[in-house]
Amino acid sequence: MNIKAFEIYILALLMNLNLFAQNDSIWQQKPTITLSGFADVFYVYDFNQPQGTERQTFLFNHNRHNEFNLNLGLVKLGLEHEKYRANLTLQTGTYANDNYSEEPGVLKNIFEANVGLSLNKKNNLWINAGVFASHIGFESAISIDNWTLTRSLLAENSPYFLSGAKLTYNPNEKWEIAGLIINGWQRIQRLEGNSLPSFGTQINYSPTEKISLNWSTFNGTDDPDTTRRMRFFNNFYGQFQFTEKIGLITGFDIGIQQRIKNNPTFDLWLSPVIIAQYSINKVWKTAVRAEYYQDETSIIIPTDNLNGFNTTGLSLNIDYSPTENISWRLEGRWLNSRDQIFETNNALTDNNFILATSIAIKFSEVLKK
Repeated sequence: MNIKAFEIYILALLMNLNLFAQNDSIWQQKPTITLSGFADVFYVYDFNQPQGTERQTFLFNHNRHNEFNLNLGLVKLGLEHEKYRANLTLQTGTYANDNYSEEPGVLKNIFEANVGLSLNKKNNLWINAGVFASHIGFESAISIDNWTLTRSLLAENSPYFLSGAKLTYNPNEKWEIAGLIINGWQRIQRLEGNSLPSFGTQINYSPTEKISLNWSTFNGTDDPDTTRRMRFFNNFYGQFQFTEKIGLITGFDIGIQQRIKNNPTFDLWLSPVIIAQYSINKVWKTAVRAEYYQDETSIIIPTDNLNGFNTTGLSLNIDYSPTENISWRLEGRWLNSRDQIFETNNALTDNNFILATSIAIKFSEVLKK
């Protein structure tokens, strides 16, 4: 080896050592720790006047009649680092009681509990594992983040949360691609007797800040091995901000499930929804929603009706938000079914109208940088 080549070799070695030292210094940086919280107190009056306080079995938010209650209250401890992150959020409220009814013991109180790790230098490839928010849909359990107070039929009857591992890749600011392996359809603990994991995918494309297009899937089963029926589900939505005042969301869910195990016959369910929002000024907004849900063979929503579950809905809400951290909301919602599925004080009817109101607040405080 001549002197020139030796000098180049030493220089390259020093550069690599410096790179490793820089990477090591990144890992040694202290993470940011954040404490945040959310509370949503609500009142609903159901004009059908059902006998009990609990209303519809296919709704999991703001689902009490003539009663002030806490829909969702949560406290979150978050840790954020350039190379890793973690979240632990504990919850209580009627949402937790209703939507986590299949989970045993204290698992009902876990809103999220997950750890994430960056897998490359650009920090655009991440692996997250634990309990986390579902990749399906444009509505979350945190009402203040949604355009309407109550959730759409589409959102209420698809997963809000999942448990498993998620690999996310952001090749640039416009694209997000994810693949998931999970314990099942909205489950923390895997269903007893089911040995097959489920899978999911997500592709989100945002060509501008005003447009977001999304396609999410679920592929798996929600049955034990003895009666395993495969389920294949697709969620599509587009969110558009046409002007500072006018926004639009369109969504469509469609899924199929085997009628019985090892049978080529599949049953179908579907749900379209459209929501338009208008900002009156900086503190007042209004939104209107039209939706439909069809599940004729009771795959997702069990019924004893001849037509299964066939329901159309309209809602109108108005929101007052003096700051982004607090919101008072009022909503009227009408549902109409092909069958008499809505309880009154002495019978069943095919129509349901409610008035719902809520005051919600959220906060976030950095504890340590």
